[in-house]
Amino acid sequence: MGLHRNRRHSLTVDITPSLLYSLQGNMGTLINVQPLFLLFLLLKPLQFVRINDSYLSDERREELEDYIDDLHATGPTKPPTKEAFKTHVIIDSEMPLTDEDYCNLEMKRKRVHNRLYCAKEHFFLQASYEDIEEMCYNIFVKCTNGIRKCHRSRQIISGVHCVLTSGIMMPFCEYTSSFKEGWVFITCQWEDDIGEIIPVSVIDILAI
Repeated sequence: MGLHRNRRHSLTVDITPSLLYSLQGNMGTLINVQPLFLLFLLLKPLQFVRINDSYLSDERREELEDYIDDLHATGPTKPPTKEAFKTHVIIDSEMPLTDEDYCNLEMKRKRVHNRLYCAKEHFFLQASYEDIEEMCYNIFVKCTNGIRKCHRSRQIISGVHCVLTSGIMMPFCEYTSSFKEGWVFITCQWEDDIGEIIPVSVIDILAI
């Protein structure tokens, strides 16, 4: 390794193959010893870049850019939207609802998280969005968790209840999966932008 000083007295280092090998070995030791989140503190903050990979579809590129936005967001969380509810709640896969790995796979595939932090629990529903939206016009009932204003389905709906068992941030979240069939309780809110009342969250599936 050679050391050089330029006229401004800054120090430069010639990286030799042996030095590079040593640095790589030390970094491997550091990663094995220190928790990953401490390493994140050492990293220079990432800057947003536009994804121009020609191999990515427009849909995948947009998802990746949204993922980066979530990673660096500092303001309030995004308001609920019709599309977000469809994506995160409505079941659109052929995986059996009784599969014990259902939540582990679907929570990642549908990118269900709170700014990359693991969601403590979540529900997936096997119903059309239109059927769930109609529930918002049902009379108010008391939710099973104590929230005063919920809407209950008029028909039996199947779904999956996901409960976090380990992990802090995606993609290291692990969940238990419980198949449920019964009355669904949801919350709704009015959206001025579209002039509609939309479902916001699933509170519970009361088994029959």
